[in-house]
Amino acid sequence: MAKRQLNRRQSWRIEKIQEERASRAARRESRALEELEGGDLGPEQTGLVIAHFGVQVEVEAQQGEQAGEVFRCHLRANLPALVTGDRVVWRPGNQGIGVIVAQLPRQTELCRPDTRGQLKPVAANVDLIVIVFAPLPEPHANLIDRYLVAAEHAGIMPLLLLNKADLVDEQNEKALNALLGVYRSLGYPLLEVSARDGDGMDSLRARLDGHVSVFVGQSGVGKSSLVNSLLPGVETRVGSLSEMTGKGTHTTTTARLFHFPGGGELIDSPGIREFGLMHVSRADVEAGFIEFRDVLGHCRFRDCKHDREPGCALLKALDEGRIQPQRMASYRHILSSMPEADY
Repeated sequence: MAKRQLNRRQSWRIEKIQEERASRAARRESRALEELEGGDLGPEQTGLVIAHFGVQVEVEAQQGEQAGEVFRCHLRANLPALVTGDRVVWRPGNQGIGVIVAQLPRQTELCRPDTRGQLKPVAANVDLIVIVFAPLPEPHANLIDRYLVAAEHAGIMPLLLLNKADLVDEQNEKALNALLGVYRSLGYPLLEVSARDGDGMDSLRARLDGHVSVFVGQSGVGKSSLVNSLLPGVETRVGSLSEMTGKGTHTTTTARLFHFPGGGELIDSPGIREFGLMHVSRADVEAGFIEFRDVLGHCRFRDCKHDREPGCALLKALDEGRIQPQRMASYRHILSSMPEADY
């Protein structure tokens, strides 16, 4: 009991310190905005948020003589939180500093819950989510399926990408082929590449052309290595696998947008070991399993849990091989991790 009370006091102190720091930062931003708006500001124009740093963002000019140049910008207090990929209206100021005037409507947004369970956008206007996994750390269908559900919920097209294909060997080949075979049978686009050896990278570049893409996946699967290979000269930091846990070490600290030479953009997001689905309902999860679509609604009971109920259409499809056991197990695992009210 005493230990819990101590932890609560420590958490309270940390929160108070964070609030005080945020308040001081807000006051500094307010003074900076007053100075900017009291001086000479250029005309309103459109821009693209290519990185964000708390109360400031980096905006790439999209119009006029300054198109392509990057400016650090302050946000007016009445604006919502911006994320990488947002399109905005802004005004340039002196010394490369600007002011965000308005946020333009988002076509899509990729969200995940934060540590407090609050839904937090991590990227905007994405139209391709690249789900990266590798032979090491060992890929798990459940994590891949969580990303697929999230992509379906957000209305973003997925691309499955096996990186580090050079690490496929006699020990892991059979399990990997079984894993990939399930997704191929469902019609998901899937590529196998090696950022280190360059195998398959031309095919990946062709798939990414013309899209606003975001790479997601466990730490250690090689997202930063892929970016370095796709965009020579960017040199994002590359982390290695932890010898103790076999999991990746986080290297990227903020989402950043890069341009491909041939067109299209890539948003490199911080590594996410487990993509939460606290913001979706049971119906959303079911919609994310595309092979369920022709089966749902045909159970004997309207409130069927697809567990042991007689006349369950999903269980019948499972017995007949129209639904793979791997996917059914993943679906049940996702549901079991959701709040019971949503289950």
